[in-house]
Amino acid sequence: MRSGWFKGLLIIFIITSALFYLGSIKREVRIHSEGLHRAHHNNCIRGQGMLNRMENMEADIANLLNLLKKYEKKEQETEMRVEIKKERKVVRKLYPNSYLFRKWGDDLSEEEQKEAESLFQSYGYNAFLSDRLPLNREIPDTRPTRCAEKKYPEDLPSLSVVLIYLDEALSVIKRAVRSIIDKTPARLLREIILVDDHSSNEDLMEKLDEYINSIHEERPGLLKKVRHSEQLGLTQARLSGWKTAVGDVVAILDAHIEVHMQWAEPLLARIKENRTVILTPVFDKVNYDDLTLTPYGPSADGFDWALWCMYESFRPEWYALEDDSQPGRSPSIMGILAADRKFFGEIGSLDSGMKIYGGENVELGIRVWLCGGTIEVIPCSKIAHIERIKKPYVLDLSATVRRNALRVAEVWMDEYKHNVNIAWNLPIENHGIDIGDVSERKKLRKSLKCKPFQWYIDNVYSLLEPLHNLLGYGALINNLKPDLCVDQGPMPGYTPIMYICHFLSSQHCYYRTDGQLYIGGIKSHKYNSNSCLVDTGSGVFPGLFECKIAQQKKFHMLWDFKQGGPIQNRRTKRCLEVAMDENGYVRLFVKQCSGQSWKIQHVISDNNAQN
Repeated sequence: MRSGWFKGLLIIFIITSALFYLGSIKREVRIHSEGLHRAHHNNCIRGQGMLNRMENMEADIANLLNLLKKYEKKEQETEMRVEIKKERKVVRKLYPNSYLFRKWGDDLSEEEQKEAESLFQSYGYNAFLSDRLPLNREIPDTRPTRCAEKKYPEDLPSLSVVLIYLDEALSVIKRAVRSIIDKTPARLLREIILVDDHSSNEDLMEKLDEYINSIHEERPGLLKKVRHSEQLGLTQARLSGWKTAVGDVVAILDAHIEVHMQWAEPLLARIKENRTVILTPVFDKVNYDDLTLTPYGPSADGFDWALWCMYESFRPEWYALEDDSQPGRSPSIMGILAADRKFFGEIGSLDSGMKIYGGENVELGIRVWLCGGTIEVIPCSKIAHIERIKKPYVLDLSATVRRNALRVAEVWMDEYKHNVNIAWNLPIENHGIDIGDVSERKKLRKSLKCKPFQWYIDNVYSLLEPLHNLLGYGALINNLKPDLCVDQGPMPGYTPIMYICHFLSSQHCYYRTDGQLYIGGIKSHKYNSNSCLVDTGSGVFPGLFECKIAQQKKFHMLWDFKQGGPIQNRRTKRCLEVAMDENGYVRLFVKQCSGQSWKIQHVISDNNAQN
């Protein structure tokens, strides 16, 4: 860099000298021209031409000087950037394994890294960055193209927006409120209700109240705050917001959201057409690390037999429309919803017997369909939603989801309720989990004259695959090694293994009346394929293949098994057994039967057979 700087100075010195020399010549020419003013006319013209050429040369040299100055300035700026980059490179990375810093935060000092990581651990998203973003930041319009062309009536119902939260970052709540105010027509927005499920974050006390007061200077009385005196859970927080609302329509949202332009009008217009629809917008994902937005297309909200939520395809008739801006019917709902406030109460609002988190949205979806309403996804209503890396309630949500799922099954699923027990690897009878008193919900079902769950399977969620024709399920254990269980092994892979019993999904086995033996879980939907244990007919090890592939390859996939007896392949007559391999490890083999016996964790009796 220094050699270039020196060369530049040298060039400037040469050009300056040339300019001085040219100036001297120009003065001499002028003097000579004046002395010869009586000379021949052509000589005068020739003298003037020489002066003009010299003046042009002077201008060219001046331009060259300017270019050199600009080059020198750019070279200095580049050198500064390189030096800054060198300084940044030496900053020590304090949290190389943190999910927060995988693609963000390279320019942070060590102190900033500490602050950012601490906030990340508290909130499950990048609160450090959120605190530094504008509250009214612009997010891209990700709606289907035709949404921008739609017109909505002026006389739409009024709207109450409920934002629920537990220990949320203050800047995230502020941004949610700001986006709702900025992107909802004032004539439609009746109120915003903040429901605090007993947060411990001090920022959500006085500082939030100060923000509410500042909003009231702009829109008096717009914000209301409800605070629980103890933590009651997600369902109770949503119910508190609904009970406080006075608008014609209530939209219940998480507080870690930003709404897109014209988000409210499609919801209000659809409810104006039909008050018995419960609606959900389409979520875009806001990444928890850099808070950038990942667009999601429209899809239905479904669930598996454990009642975990999942995205699902719409029914074929929606795709036949070839218009992705049209509402699509959905078996369930993700939790963010909009409904006619009074109809929501008439149909039973939310089950207040649900605890902490999970299952309440599936219960609502099933109940609405069975009891006279419909669930729809509205593609022209978009919500940007931060995907937290962890929830604020408890570290492991599976226990509360399981308990709530069993409650839903007991009230609404009739003869299909055992599917939930099987999905959670619980005994069909006497699972031992307290699901609370369901008598009031059963009375509600009767008073609303709701349809049977079979109607829901036939008409709403036909993609659900009943877990039928099962004789046993759960962990599969050999009498010689009772501390080891059959396990699907590393995935992807085609060889089951013996592993220390942990009774999680990779060790869930299912024996069917037709002789198929699944390992590593059972699928809840008709479009999925289970993994079947097979005797390939060659070699000494069993295989594990998708059942459809095993059929195509004509592997031997049917087994005879009774509790406490051998597991024998019907075709090859070889048995599934355990033995030591040459390295001293216990492995699964298919070999000539030696009398080894097996037990499966749960046996289905004739009274509870899944037909």
